[in-house]
Amino acid sequence: MKLKLYRVFTIITVLSIFLISCQQGERKDYNTWKIYRGDEGSNAYSQLNQINTGNVKQLKVAWTYRTGDKSDVFNLECNPIIINGILYAVSPNLKTFALDAKTGKQIWVFNPFDSASRNGGVSRGLTYWESKDEQRLFMFVYNKLMALDAKTGKQIMSFGDSGYVDLNKDLRDDGIVRYEDVQNTSPGIIYKDLIISGSMVPEGYEGYPGHIRAYDVRTGKRKWIFHTVPQPGEFGYDTWPPDAWKYVGGANNWGGMSLDEKRGIVFLPLGSPTYDYYGADRKGQNLFGNCIVALDAKTGKRLWHFQTVHHDLWDYDLPAPPNLVTIEKDGKSIDAIAQTSKCPEPLPSRTY
Repeated sequence: MKLKLYRVFTIITVLSIFLISCQQGERKDYNTWKIYRGDEGSNAYSQLNQINTGNVKQLKVAWTYRTGDKSDVFNLECNPIIINGILYAVSPNLKTFALDAKTGKQIWVFNPFDSASRNGGVSRGLTYWESKDEQRLFMFVYNKLMALDAKTGKQIMSFGDSGYVDLNKDLRDDGIVRYEDVQNTSPGIIYKDLIISGSMVPEGYEGYPGHIRAYDVRTGKRKWIFHTVPQPGEFGYDTWPPDAWKYVGGANNWGGMSLDEKRGIVFLPLGSPTYDYYGADRKGQNLFGNCIVALDAKTGKRLWHFQTVHHDLWDYDLPAPPNLVTIEKDGKSIDAIAQTSKCPEPLPSRTY
């Protein structure tokens, strides 16, 4: 993934009609927004009809919330979630905040940094989990996966190692100590008591693999890992040179994932292998680069895959989670996924 740098906008303007109505109704009716992109199927759809073509021109700003962030590098890219009338989002400086969705009044703010030495980053959103009287928010800050108490905004220090899971650890299971630089800019997805995470990794030489991992939402303990660059004995290993798994990176899920909760299947759109514009050192089909992969959400076991580009040389990675849809064909309903792709990014200009 390539981050594009824009000038920061630190003001969120929100229309109260949308915010109040988003937290009403049942998810099956597309009336809530508890999950990034609306629901587990990533449909980004709401059937609420309070705002329509007849009254949209009458809308006025209800309130404005200023994050107070000062950054000339990062945007606010977060898609807020709304739960029980509270809006949760992440600022350009990676501060998580909770607001009263009706009034815009700040309830709490969590700053993951001890100082102002960091000037922010990219976060597309948060992940919410609840069980009985416990509600947690999960956020990614560079290489850290953190858990917050949704009521208070306090970091849950019993999660992971002193309050966070380090994504740079337990990435490979070969016992070799390596320097890793794995981050995540998109929310994970919840399946029962697991949070499943992708990653953002470099696409150049000496990149890091985009393995998919699931963690226990209470303890932060890793429950399973799926190697997107297969290791010896795994399906797809023979689509690479024998030692490629030791040096090839990429094939990562940076844009988010979708979930069929009823079937217990998580769908992963994966990126290009490294180096994304050169493949002489990775001859072969290069599974699971540029693939949609369906995994058993409980175990991480591969169920099936579809590769959109074999041996990609053009950075045709899959940039967004698939939409879970139902189509009608010959009088039958078929559950399916719809995956968007992208045009290749231009090669950087060079002067010789």
